[in-house]
Amino acid sequence: HGAQFFGRHGVSEEERQIGAHLVVDLELTLDLSPAGRSDSLADTVSYSQVYDVLRSIVQDQSFHLLEALAETIAQDMLERFRVDSVRVRVLKAPPPLDGVVTSAGVDIVRSRPAPPS
Repeated sequence: HGAQFFGRHGVSEEERQIGAHLVVDLELTLDLSPAGRSDSLADTVSYSQVYDVLRSIVQDQSFHLLEALAETIAQDMLERFRVDSVRVRVLKAPPPLDGVVTSAGVDIVRSRPAPPS
């Protein structure tokens, strides 16, 4: 929670050139009992690897919408790691608005498709 990055995401060209501060909360769901029994990193997901992937997406790519950024993060996590589901919250803090607003953002949940019966 609370991973902070500087990224170039926004609808306007100016927003993408200037960039903005983003805060990302990421929740991964998986069975932790194998790691609890083995005490081995091989049986779980490394949060440092998750952070590296997250940082790369937020800082190295550019999207018009926070929805597209969040979707890319979610799909990448499902593809790279042994997780059942992922929750992604992306906040632009503060957003480029004429007024006092702490943040604006999106919150999505995606799950791995169930295997065919």
